[in-house]
Amino acid sequence: MTPEPRADLATHDVTNQPPVPGDRDLWADDPLLRRLVGDVAGADGLAEYGLVLGRAEMADAAREANRNPPRLQLFDRGGRRLDEVHFHPAYHRFMQASARAGYHSIAWQGGARGRADGHRTHAAMVYLASQVEPGHCCPLTMTYAAMPVIAGAADLPGEWREKLLSRDYDPSVQPVSAKRGATLGMAMTEKQGGSDVRANTTRAVPDGDAWRLTGHKWFCSAPMSDGFLTLAQTDAGLTCFLVPRWLEQGRNGIQIQRLKDKLGNRSNASAEIEYRDALAFRIGEDGGGIRTILQMVHHTRLDTAMAPAGLMRAALREAHHWTVHRRVFQRPLIDQPLMRAVLGDLALDMAGALALGLHVAASFDGQRPQDRAFARIGVALAKYLSNKLCPLVLAEAMEVLGGMGYVEDTPLPLLYREAPLNGIWEGSGNIICLDALRTLAREPLAGQVLADELDAGAGLQPDYDAALADYRARWRDTPPEAEARWFVERSALLLTASILLRRADAEMAAAFCRTRLRGGRGRLAGAIPAGTADAVLETVFSG
Repeated sequence: MTPEPRADLATHDVTNQPPVPGDRDLWADDPLLRRLVGDVAGADGLAEYGLVLGRAEMADAAREANRNPPRLQLFDRGGRRLDEVHFHPAYHRFMQASARAGYHSIAWQGGARGRADGHRTHAAMVYLASQVEPGHCCPLTMTYAAMPVIAGAADLPGEWREKLLSRDYDPSVQPVSAKRGATLGMAMTEKQGGSDVRANTTRAVPDGDAWRLTGHKWFCSAPMSDGFLTLAQTDAGLTCFLVPRWLEQGRNGIQIQRLKDKLGNRSNASAEIEYRDALAFRIGEDGGGIRTILQMVHHTRLDTAMAPAGLMRAALREAHHWTVHRRVFQRPLIDQPLMRAVLGDLALDMAGALALGLHVAASFDGQRPQDRAFARIGVALAKYLSNKLCPLVLAEAMEVLGGMGYVEDTPLPLLYREAPLNGIWEGSGNIICLDALRTLAREPLAGQVLADELDAGAGLQPDYDAALADYRARWRDTPPEAEARWFVERSALLLTASILLRRADAEMAAAFCRTRLRGGRGRLAGAIPAGTADAVLETVFSG
C-alpha cells in the first residue's frame, strides 16, 4: 500500500492544494456523453473503456509515453539497415487497451455493412481516448478509416482484412500473415505539393500482379505500422496503393529518413520515408487514386472532429477539479461568479463540439443517400468549428490553474500541445471550408439535408429562429469563396444549436443560442450574461 504523502513539511504545511485526482471513470462522470450517446449497442463497451482509461495509472502512463518519445534505430551494431521505431512500454499499453476495446474495428464488425451504431460508438471512443493519451489514436484512427478502402481491393491478400479488424495488438516486426493483429499508416504528402497531392512525383511500375514504388514522402503517419496507404503516379495517373512494411521474404523497400520533431503528439511517430523499389498492391482503379483515398480521408475527418471535444473535456475537468478544491479570497473558486462564468462559457464550447461530432457520426452509420450526404457536409462543419475553438478553450483552462496549468505536473501542457493538430491533419481550415462549398455546389442533396437539419431546430428557441432567418437572408445561394470561413462557421454554429435544442438540456441549449447566435456574448471566454453558467455547469459536471 502506498503511504500518504506528507503535508507537514519542515518549513510549512501544504494547504489549499487540490488532491491528486486519483482514479476517474470517464464514462460515469460524463452525463452529457451518456445522454448524447443514448442506448447504443456498444454502451457497455464504452463504460468499460471509460473506466480503464480513467485509472490514475493510465494518466501516469500517458505522461511517460510523452516524456519518452519514439526513438528511431536506422542500423544495427554491424551497420545493417533496420529502419525500426522503438516506443516506451507506456505507449504499447495504450495501444493494447484501445485495440482490445475495438477503437479501430467496432464500426466494421457485425456484418457486411458494419455494426449498427458502430461509427457513433467509435466516435465516442475517440472522445474518451483523446482525454488521456491522444498520440496513440493516430494509427488506430487510420486503421479504422482505411477499412472502406481495403474493402474495395480485389487483389489484396485476404489476411490483411482479418488482421486489421483483430482486437489483438501485436507490435512484433514480421509479415502480416504471421501476426495476431495489424495496423495501417498513411504516406501521402510530398515536399512540393502538400495538400495538392496531384503534384506527387512518387512513381509506380507494374511487377507481375503487384507494383513497385519509388519516391519520397515528406509525412508518413505512424511509420511503425504494418502497411501504408499511399499515392503514386502510374501511366494512368495518381493511383492508390497499399505498401506492406514486411514481406514474406524480408524487409520491403521502405527506408525511414528521420522522425519529425513535432510540437505535440509526441508519443506517436511521424516520419519522412523513401520508397526504394517497394512492393505494393494497387487498391481501386488505376488512375483513380484520389477518388479511392478520399474514402479514408472522409472517415479520418470524423476522428479529427471528435478529438478536440475530448481534449476540451479533459482540460475543463482539470479546471473544474482545481476550482472545486481551491479557495481564493476566503471562498471556493467554483462559487465565485466570474470563475463560474468562464467555466460555463468554455463548457458550452465543449458541449457543442461533443453534440455536433456524435450527431455527425450517427450519419456515418446510416445507409440512406441522405445519411451519406449529411455525413459529407456535416463532418466538414464539425471539423472546422471544433478545431478552431479547441486551442482557445485549452488556453483558458490553463489560465484557471494559474502557474500550475503551465507545469508538466498537470496534463494541461500535453493537451495544449495537441490542440492545434486536428485542425491541420486531413485538411487545414481553408481546405475544409473550400471542400464544404464544393460539396454544397456539386451535391444538391447535401444542401437539402443540411437545410432539413437546421429546420429541425426551428420553433424551439427564439434566438435560434432569428439567427436562422439572418443566415438564410445572407446566403440564399452558395457563398463566394472569400466568405467560406464565415459561412462554414455560422452553418456549424446553427447546426450545433439545432442538435442541442433537440438532444440536450433545454437551459443549456438556450444558453448556447443566446451567447453564440445573437450577440449575447463578448468575444472572449467568460464574457456572458450573469446567471448563464449555472445550468451549463450542472449539465456537464454533475454525475
